[in-house]
Amino acid sequence: MTTKTRPSRRALVVGLGISGIGTALGLKRAGWQPVLIEKAPRRRSGGYFVGLFGAGKAPAERLGILERLHDRTAYDGVTYDMDRFGEWRRGFGFRDIPGEPWMMLRGDVEQAAFEALPEDVEIRYSTVPTAIEQDDDGVSVTLANTVDGATVTERFDLVVGADGLRSTVRRLVFGPDSRYLRRLNYMLAAFQLPGGLGDLAERDGCTLLEPDRALWVFPFADHAPTVLIGYQTDDVDAEFTEPPAVRMRKAFGPEPTGDMLGAALEALEATDEFLFDSVEQVHMNHWHKGRVVLVGDSAWCVTLYAGMGVSAGLAGADLLGTMLGRFADVPRALAEWERQLRPYLHYYQQMGVQMQAVFTPNRKQIAVRRAMTRGMTMPVVSTVLKFMRTHNKSGRMKEIDFARA
Repeated sequence: MTTKTRPSRRALVVGLGISGIGTALGLKRAGWQPVLIEKAPRRRSGGYFVGLFGAGKAPAERLGILERLHDRTAYDGVTYDMDRFGEWRRGFGFRDIPGEPWMMLRGDVEQAAFEALPEDVEIRYSTVPTAIEQDDDGVSVTLANTVDGATVTERFDLVVGADGLRSTVRRLVFGPDSRYLRRLNYMLAAFQLPGGLGDLAERDGCTLLEPDRALWVFPFADHAPTVLIGYQTDDVDAEFTEPPAVRMRKAFGPEPTGDMLGAALEALEATDEFLFDSVEQVHMNHWHKGRVVLVGDSAWCVTLYAGMGVSAGLAGADLLGTMLGRFADVPRALAEWERQLRPYLHYYQQMGVQMQAVFTPNRKQIAVRRAMTRGMTMPVVSTVLKFMRTHNKSGRMKEIDFARA
């Protein structure tokens, strides 16, 4: 007697970032055959600071990623609050924010996910989708090679857009960016330092906070620090008309920068690898249409302010594979996936807006923050503040495992 096995269903995953690779891993686990495409000629390296919370650790473990990661938190370091004139005081750092994250680089997670991919997963670089047409049985996608212009149309059972904030898949299937992007009117630059910054020890961090503009230096136990610079703007489009370092200097000028801010801006000018972008969220009523689904920033960008981009991307990828493995009917699997995931991502987006007060505070928010920092030195107040940090809703929501909730 012979038994017939159902042939693997084929999925196109657009984007070789954390959400894309995580999705490929989840699909492979569910018995699908993913094909990954990436518009860049090679996989990215390096990356800025990220936190991996419990909401991301559990799916990372199921996807085979967690075992390749380690916590880079500099637990013996100190975070200082400083100004341009050289005054330093004990400050409030990322470890004081609710949740219990592992601190690492975005590239750490991308590398670990890439290493977890089975060898039979096909990856095509310098490739982008230019047309997507679907029917009840599948999706026809026209793919273009950005080097030689060659095109080919292929058939897939599912298309996953994991291609970031300004997603090509979203634009082709759901409509123009203007329908879904919501600007918060802030700009961010994030990059790695080649070593320490000024007089700051490598295991120490710092913040330089001024109304609607801020510098953060994030330390690691076993890696050079990374920098996050943010500022408020009334004209996002104008911010892209000049080099990032020029816009940053204008945002923090015309006063002298001082030592630490000056050193950070010089480091930005000297590096070729950095993120410079507007702070925007993606708001959509539905993350899937037929056999096309969006994952990660393409669907729900929560912003760097929320600190949950990596964790949410892994959670979404893992849960998508689970639902596609559970339900043979693709539309039903996508509907169940979105139903279970959406409440958590809605909360993270709200949190992203609220966390602007932490990462790029206004004058009043700076005063409140410094009062809280002073309170941390008082035994009774410190105990209350630490309890609030570890027992509030924000902390719980960052640690919850979506797939087991």
